[in-house]
Amino acid sequence: MTEQLRLMAVHAHPDDESSKGAAGMAKYVAQGVDVLVATCTGGERGSVLNPRFRGEPEIEAGIHEVRRREMDAAREILGVKQAWPGSVDSGLPEGDPPAALPEGCFALVPVEKAAEPLVRLIREFRPHVITTYDETGGYPHPDHVMTHTITMTAFDAAGDPDAYPESGAPWQPLKVYYNHGMSMARIRAFHTYLVEHGDESPYGEWIAAWEKEGRGDREFTTRVECADWFEVRERALIAHATQIDPDGPWFRVPLDVQREVWLTQEYELARWLVDTSFPEDDLFAGVRAAAIPAGITAVIATDTTADIAVRP
Repeated sequence: MTEQLRLMAVHAHPDDESSKGAAGMAKYVAQGVDVLVATCTGGERGSVLNPRFRGEPEIEAGIHEVRRREMDAAREILGVKQAWPGSVDSGLPEGDPPAALPEGCFALVPVEKAAEPLVRLIREFRPHVITTYDETGGYPHPDHVMTHTITMTAFDAAGDPDAYPESGAPWQPLKVYYNHGMSMARIRAFHTYLVEHGDESPYGEWIAAWEKEGRGDREFTTRVECADWFEVRERALIAHATQIDPDGPWFRVPLDVQREVWLTQEYELARWLVDTSFPEDDLFAGVRAAAIPAGITAVIATDTTADIAVRP
């Protein structure tokens, strides 16, 4: 490439960037890649999940501002840029049947409207690669599912000069990945290691529930080795103090064990406009080798639909 590589990670709420792909982002930052996190909502309807902070009136009443400050701290730790497209948290519906979603929330905004701020951001930042969630959202939170939907919509629309003509000059990203923060394969590997070494595993109930559901792992096309940045990921997680309990399951496997058992962050390549081969060990596989002069990607953007490869 004759220009700086750029990576955009699209997430639903503050803290998602630190639990899903953070070590990989920190590695790319260290390599000189320009990394931007797009946080679709402010987490306004999120609960206080860390028991240390539950019941504190100032935190409960000002959770939106608190989570923005936590995001600022995590951003500094990871070394990334960060932007807020501006949607409002939908909350996680509870009850049987689940409660109705609140009016005006992210998950209820028409997709064409909800995607526009992301299209604008893509055209401003001009990422070569985008990461987001798969069509399930990673888990069935309406904001995670909507994040997937608008990201895929924006990937197609950002390079189309006829789409969102008032939202900046066209720019076509070259690849989009689904990230897999805590894959079943990784959890099973940690569980097996701990049991075989006579240690208590926090994951037995998770695995039993997954097996009862008949749940399987997604296909990984790409594994990025990033064990040297696991400690950065954990510091970024802890920065989201209202959401992350430092005594919780995220931290029950010591870092030295993580580095021995599982060195990588996993991704699933969903669409791409460059030549690559599988398995990959780099999100920029095919992009680094393309030697695309600055500006050529804007030309590619004029006719993308016939050339986008899609994983079956």
